[in-house]
Amino acid sequence: MKTKKIALVTGAAGTMGKAVASMFIAEDFEVVMVDVNEEANEKAARELGGSAHPYCFDISDPKQVSESADHIRKEIGPVNILVNNAGILSNNKAMTTTPEEWNRVLAVNLSGAFYLSREFLPDMRAQKWGRIINTSSYAAKSGGITAGTAYSVSKGGMISLTFSLAAETLKDGITVNGIAPAWVKTPMVTEQLTEEQRQKVLNTIPVGRYCEPEEFAHVVRFLASEQSGFITGEIIDLNGGIHFD
Repeated sequence: MKTKKIALVTGAAGTMGKAVASMFIAEDFEVVMVDVNEEANEKAARELGGSAHPYCFDISDPKQVSESADHIRKEIGPVNILVNNAGILSNNKAMTTTPEEWNRVLAVNLSGAFYLSREFLPDMRAQKWGRIINTSSYAAKSGGITAGTAYSVSKGGMISLTFSLAAETLKDGITVNGIAPAWVKTPMVTEQLTEEQRQKVLNTIPVGRYCEPEEFAHVVRFLASEQSGFITGEIIDLNGGIHFD
């Protein structure tokens, strides 16, 4: 890659996003940290140092995405690597999911990734190099254990989006891959599940522990590297042996 290395990470103020941003900074990238929580995002960027650039906007709003992308290009430069990591959890099953909740979860978890990919793909094509890495979930393959219908469907959509974008960019020097984690140690596990649910889940994980955020970041590092250039349209399972694919 001959151009300046710039990675954009969504959900950057969260546990997984911050781990990814920290990894990219250690690899000497400029990192655009995107999160809807301005205070938390700016705090995370300050902690990570001068190569971290916080931007606050709602990725589910295509107008905000377009305007923010223009600012990022002018202020930082063209994005080489896009990590679509932002997501919100819904535990409600079909009969208790309201239309408002359904629309919001899909807008953030799936539509936001589409808007950002559409925005930055032309830059990657112009550079003849790029990486898009989408965070899906084991819930997409299992139908959800404790996760709800909208969340599981949104993460299934991320897999299909990964396949579609990969097929579009085969000749462009761009790879598009996804990661399907299960039970990363984040507030979705530590705060949004009950202790009973946590113990029940832990008993189902063959390796006997939750995934560390840094392990997720390590998979992102590989998919973002030059050495992964022959891999595209792949979903990497990160689930401690729960599911073989």
